[in-house]
Amino acid sequence: MGSWTPVELAEAFRYATDWFRVYVEELNALNVYPVPDGDTGTNMHLTLQSARRELDLADTRKMPEVARAIAYGSLLGARGNSGVILSQILKGFTEAIRKREALDAKALAEALRQGAETGYRAVMKPVEGTILTVARAAAEGAHGNTLEEVLESALIAAQAALARTPELLPVLKQAGVVDAGGAGYVRFLEGIRGYALKLPLPEPPKVERYAQTAFATEEFGYCTEFLMEGVEVPIERIREAVAPFGDSLLVVGAEGYVKGHIHTDDPDGLLSTVARFGRMVRTKVEDMTEQHTEILAMAGLLEEAPPPTGLVAVALGHGLSKAFRSLGARVVAGGQTQNPSVEDLLSAVRSLPNPKVILLPNNPNVFLAAEEAARLAKEAGKEVYVLKTRTLGQGLAAAVRYLPEAEPETLLPEMEEAAQGARTLEVTWASRDAEVEGLKVLKDKPIGLLDGKLVLVGESPEEVLEGLIRLAQEGKEVLTLFLGPNTPREKAEAVAQNFPHLVVEILPGGPDLYAYLGVLE
Repeated sequence: MGSWTPVELAEAFRYATDWFRVYVEELNALNVYPVPDGDTGTNMHLTLQSARRELDLADTRKMPEVARAIAYGSLLGARGNSGVILSQILKGFTEAIRKREALDAKALAEALRQGAETGYRAVMKPVEGTILTVARAAAEGAHGNTLEEVLESALIAAQAALARTPELLPVLKQAGVVDAGGAGYVRFLEGIRGYALKLPLPEPPKVERYAQTAFATEEFGYCTEFLMEGVEVPIERIREAVAPFGDSLLVVGAEGYVKGHIHTDDPDGLLSTVARFGRMVRTKVEDMTEQHTEILAMAGLLEEAPPPTGLVAVALGHGLSKAFRSLGARVVAGGQTQNPSVEDLLSAVRSLPNPKVILLPNNPNVFLAAEEAARLAKEAGKEVYVLKTRTLGQGLAAAVRYLPEAEPETLLPEMEEAAQGARTLEVTWASRDAEVEGLKVLKDKPIGLLDGKLVLVGESPEEVLEGLIRLAQEGKEVLTLFLGPNTPREKAEAVAQNFPHLVVEILPGGPDLYAYLGVLE
């Protein structure tokens, strides 16, 4: 084949994403570096899926549109260390082809080279034996007069480099595996080549062993990510500001956005530090110690038999996720505007060792996906009970009553009662001018929702918060208040002083697009 049109390149990317999906669990099972948390395949796939969604919205007849969709989509959806690096490799790749009318063999080789170079530049301390090594080898080995020849030679070089990764990273040799991120890059190249050769999608390989089981449980810290817009300072300044917080540091940008990733023991301090540089669009904090423990449980390596009932909760915001985890829940990221898929929910259910699982959707928009996940889980022999919590406040109140040692038949009435007794207060900003329930709403003005229903508008988030508390405080004793990424604690404390009869707990890590999320009980 002489060259690909922009439409064909977009189709090749979509096909490679489908090809990659086949190997997600295989890649998760390899993941031991930089920590053995078992999510590299998932994170890289989510990164590719995000770029694919942008391609579906783009005019793929034009190469600049295809290039922008891949670069922009992969940055916005980048997850984890390998996902962020992959987004930067794709950014470099697309910069090389943006001004071309078609992709020929020479252009492909150059794009692979620029992709690898951009990946290296994104990492403060590049480590050999990772996806970077494999991407560079693929670029160096990319030769030929046709697209098929370039892809074949790049893939052979990448596979050879992947096989050498245990010699470069001792932790890989200890676990007896190759690098998961590097293996993911190889699978992606296989998918591109599969499109060129019109190969059918392969069958998923059977995962016999999780490499994480070679490591005892220890403290690994928190994988912390952020996405900001409106940043006006150089990326280097943000890197310098967050560098003292931990390692595996990546701060990158494209299309007006800045994405950050770091492993740290102080996620709240980190996010507070970076929040002053721009508007926080999205944050994610995952406990890598907990992820590693979950893998050991899946592999049956924890000594105790699992209790009868597990808990899965859908949540947005690292503080809320942490609260659910502290109550024993497995958390699926999602909620308003970011609904998790059936597959996301089903994967969480399957990852629990418990024979029965209670699922808290915490949003009406998640009900159908939760019910479908429960149905599919039952077909696989696991009983799932969907407790239809409509808000995060209801979900938290229900989770407080959760006891893994109790049977669902005993737990569900108590959890339902707790959920119905909680009031959820949400303070956010209007996305457009509108009139809702008789209230005139102006774009970007603070609005207040009580139990998911719009009831207040105001001039400041604090004015709205105080109004919501006054509406819902009757008979309540405790207010748990989660702060949005850009909300100063002092403002919340000033509001709390007006309600001396309430016990108020103020915590960081509310949903990203909120000023406050409160739970009255």
